[in-house]
Amino acid sequence: MKIWVDADACPKVIKELLFKVSERTGVPITLVANQYLFIPPIRNISFIQVEAGFDVADQKIVELCTEGDMVVTADIPLAAAIVKKGAFALNPRGELYDLSNIGEILAMRDLMESLRGGLMEDIRGGPAPFTPKDREKFANQLDKFMTRKR
Repeated sequence: MKIWVDADACPKVIKELLFKVSERTGVPITLVANQYLFIPPIRNISFIQVEAGFDVADQKIVELCTEGDMVVTADIPLAAAIVKKGAFALNPRGELYDLSNIGEILAMRDLMESLRGGLMEDIRGGPAPFTPKDREKFANQLDKFMTRKR
């Protein structure tokens, strides 16, 4: 098992937690981004920098991840693509995506996207600020996943 990180938008606190997990467990972690990222000199952590462009990092992750891997991402279409390959996705707020729920989550995302582009065009905003509770939920979900994989 390997952990892949859609690193461009991943919160720093989540990356730091993943570095500690890799150091403690030896699980390989690869961060993928279209800009340079500093990674600590930890044996099992690597970085792939891709060209700038829409979904280039996502495509690289889909290409390289394999069945049973974990991908950390908040990008629902990326999560759907890797779940189809037999991998799992965990968003930085601790929501695990797998075959049992990704269809409904993707449909809801598509509905909200169409509403934002149509009738609800004036509604703006992004996700709520990242909180310590989000970090805790992520850590708990990652721990459960790692325990099942051992």
